[in-house]
Amino acid sequence: MAALTPPVAVITGGNRGLGLETGRQLAQRGLSVVLTSRDPAQGQRAADRLCAQGLTVVSYPLDVTEPARVAALAKRLRQEVGQIEVLINNAGIALEGFNADVARRTLAVNCFGVMTVVDHLLPVLSPRGRIVMVSSGMGQVAGLAPALQAEFLDPTLTRARLIDLLQTFVRELETGQYTQHGWPGNAYQISKIGLNALTRILARELASTALRVNAVCPGWVRTDMGGRNAPRRVEEGARGIVWAALLGEDGPSGGFFRDGQPIPW
Repeated sequence: MAALTPPVAVITGGNRGLGLETGRQLAQRGLSVVLTSRDPAQGQRAADRLCAQGLTVVSYPLDVTEPARVAALAKRLRQEVGQIEVLINNAGIALEGFNADVARRTLAVNCFGVMTVVDHLLPVLSPRGRIVMVSSGMGQVAGLAPALQAEFLDPTLTRARLIDLLQTFVRELETGQYTQHGWPGNAYQISKIGLNALTRILARELASTALRVNAVCPGWVRTDMGGRNAPRRVEEGARGIVWAALLGEDGPSGGFFRDGQPIPW
């Protein structure tokens, strides 16, 4: 196993696609990289490929939906490296179909899992650390009814209210009422809208610190999730994530970016 030395970046869902390429680019810039993966064997193969290129990369197992495993990761990081400089919340799923079960599973990974990871790893994060949410253009609120847009964009939105909004979506989907209240028929879309809202909430919670929290849309990228017809190479998509991970002290916080440029929520 490669020896981790500061600065250290942790990437969830790092065994393939954008997570793996982001790890490569950060390691090429001199960071030690921890790739996490639900499948330890896949994660180790990914780390081995990057290590073969002379990069400092390790793989740790992680399922973001299991708080005990997230807590174990935080403990391991504290013991082995002390603190990390970058946390990239990249783990995500896009499931086939649309029903309440699909919505619950999607939100569990793409939104609630991110909350769990941030809460457990925040004590391990450097006082000048960077948190990056890998979002999507689908996370823009334009597809919501005006009343829901106002709810999600409310500058005083709390975590408790965000959780309630997302759970309301699932309940109204279960009862067949979701269209009456302006919810779109796409669980992935709602999960990314929720992730963007969480980004703004965290930035507000951490406003008195030097930490920076931002969401990044990598664009439509040719990955297993994006498909082979996507117009962007994975290297292009990862560059915007790396940009947010390496922001200077005067960099923004609480923003939504594509290719380093702000885009509407």
